[in-house]
Amino acid sequence: MTDKRAKRQDAFAAMMAARGRNPAETPRILVAEDDPDMRELLTASLRDDGFNVEEASDGGRLLVRVASTYAAPDTSIDLIISDIRMPICDGLQILRNLRRANWKIPVILMTAFSDPTTEAEATKLGAVLIDKPFDLDAFRTTVISLLA
Repeated sequence: MTDKRAKRQDAFAAMMAARGRNPAETPRILVAEDDPDMRELLTASLRDDGFNVEEASDGGRLLVRVASTYAAPDTSIDLIISDIRMPICDGLQILRNLRRANWKIPVILMTAFSDPTTEAEATKLGAVLIDKPFDLDAFRTTVISLLA
């Protein structure tokens, strides 16, 4: 096990304890990314860190998964990670609607096409915006900090 991975796992256990949850109770992360290689990289990395990760290949599937949490609260999501530009519905549109519905769920938005307007809106809506390409270890650290 690498030193960085051990530190992430320790941080994960501390986060769960701070939240009053059993460290065996794994947070659920939903990754929405239309690029299959990027989606696989992110989900594999997060699963290696011990997270329960679900995948959505476009904005429509992300919407369906988010809507299903209304019907089955025991399948709630602890963090959404979404590309901004995706087919059907983009990540920023979904975030806007989540906030209108008063959902406080943490969100990481990713984009290779950042501009000041997008950055300002993501920040206003309480999301963390990450520009592609990004450092995977820094990304994983951001995930842990948002779940803490």
